[in-house]
Amino acid sequence: MTSPYEHHDYDVLIIGAGGAGLRAAIEAKQRGLRVAIITKSLLGKAHTVMAEGGMAAAMGNVYAEDNWQVHFRDTMRGGKMLNNYRMAELHAKESPERVLELEQWGALFDRTKDGKILQRDFGGHRYARLAHVGDRTGLELIRTLQQKVVSMGTDVFMECKVLRLVHDENGAIAGCVAYWRPTGEFVTFAAKTVILATGGVGKSWKFTSNSWESTGDGHAMALWAGAQLIDMECIQFHPTGMVWPLSVRGLLVTEGVRGDGGVLRNSEGQRFMFNYVADMFRAETAESEEEGDRWYDDHTAGRRPPELLPRDEVARAINTEVKAGRGSPHGGVYLDIASRRSAEFIRRRLPSMYHQFMELAGVDITREAMEIGPTCHYIMGGVKVDADTAATSVPGLYAAGEVAGGMHGANRLGGNSLSDLVVFGRRAGMSAADYIESGAGPTGFDLAEVQLAVKDALAPFENENGENPYDVQRDLQEMMQANVGIIRTGSEIDFAINALGEFAERVRNLSVKGGRAYNPGWNLATDLPSMISVSRCTALGAANRKESRGGHTRDDFPKADPEYGKFNFAHQMTNGSFDSEIRTERSALLAMPDELAQLLEEAK
Repeated sequence: MTSPYEHHDYDVLIIGAGGAGLRAAIEAKQRGLRVAIITKSLLGKAHTVMAEGGMAAAMGNVYAEDNWQVHFRDTMRGGKMLNNYRMAELHAKESPERVLELEQWGALFDRTKDGKILQRDFGGHRYARLAHVGDRTGLELIRTLQQKVVSMGTDVFMECKVLRLVHDENGAIAGCVAYWRPTGEFVTFAAKTVILATGGVGKSWKFTSNSWESTGDGHAMALWAGAQLIDMECIQFHPTGMVWPLSVRGLLVTEGVRGDGGVLRNSEGQRFMFNYVADMFRAETAESEEEGDRWYDDHTAGRRPPELLPRDEVARAINTEVKAGRGSPHGGVYLDIASRRSAEFIRRRLPSMYHQFMELAGVDITREAMEIGPTCHYIMGGVKVDADTAATSVPGLYAAGEVAGGMHGANRLGGNSLSDLVVFGRRAGMSAADYIESGAGPTGFDLAEVQLAVKDALAPFENENGENPYDVQRDLQEMMQANVGIIRTGSEIDFAINALGEFAERVRNLSVKGGRAYNPGWNLATDLPSMISVSRCTALGAANRKESRGGHTRDDFPKADPEYGKFNFAHQMTNGSFDSEIRTERSALLAMPDELAQLLEEAK
């Protein structure tokens, strides 16, 4: 094969430089393979750094009775039983080893008094099990893995935007076609295997904690290449994002604030989460907040405050308070740690949050409450993979991290994301190496697919009277926020499905001015097809799932339906075009072994 563009050849090609991609690279590199990482941003800039509070692992350093079985049970219950049970099992069993591995590679975790790795409380976890580095855990994870990757001599291609995966003549993955963001010049990569580790999709919503990179590129590329996406209707709206000033609306406020004692209050000063834990109790019946605390302790064995219910439940409670007219001036509620912890404690345990609010909002969180509200944060859905190997249904293609579906079911517990990255990043790297060592691999490289991708990418330059990509993105974000947001109805979802058909036409009619070098308008134009494909799958999943479960809430079907708890909705495209027909079908959950099912019946 002779590529007309700059060309590179590797054994393992990893798209994405977050925690999953870096861990996969380490594993494949240790097997003596030629490994490359592609990132459309810069090394160290991955969205992994936004996971601030900690990584969940049942190490038992704070509560000796914690173990993988309890972690597995918490994960399945948090995911409303929609999880791939095998992924949840492997994650719970292997997370402690991955944390210790990071420590051996130089990660500097906070410590207990006797020198063990300190673990904090987080929503949905029975015990304090989040290993953390203040409120900068994701940054420490990236720093550690990045140092390891660089020390091993791994090739890293930065500011390189992948457009499409490329097949051989037999349908196996053979590499990809991309372009350099600084120059606009095209480049091709041939590889024996490709691992997707591209992260999330949040930039399709108006209010999001996600940065500009999170446009669903990996989800879309896998879909276009023939893989299935599952659970795309399950979007996590993190309960606590900044709501003011507008310039930073949606910016994440770590769950660590609540894990370290912060409480939620409405505009009346009421700690309202007590109202959402049991019909037998309402906070307004308590004579004091302390009485409410004691009641909750008595009824939950003293493990978690109501603010640490699973994220979907807390987000819906906040949404309810705001809709009832008990919200803050800017449409949120208040997160108060100032009245619960000393200034020294807050600055030591939550240094990033202290500086974030002081510098961006002029709020001193050691003295004042934070104004927060739900923000689009994470997608539980993603590429359907085999739990043990991270392999997709397309030969030679693997996926790990947020781009992969199944691990978290309908709702992800806080802290499970970072351990998910390293558990399944490692497994993806192992499996890619096994695939190559077995003698499998592509037999060619389809240049016709490359040329089609290049043609589509350049089309906006040839259209003088088309639409501005920024106008299309703004309208898409507002439409998705309004119709496929935290609370949905059938009519709103139907409107979104029809609107997304119109958006696909608008994307076909984009117009970009100027040259290809450092052209952010063109960069966005190449992101929009991914955003449309992903949004279509989300809307189709939401239309079909006629119940409320985890991160998917239907106002017209407010309860969970046991029948819908038996399957995922899977999406597959009829051909590789971003606007082609999408088939949506039911995919039965894996049958759980009796010994694991028994764990779920214990300690209800």
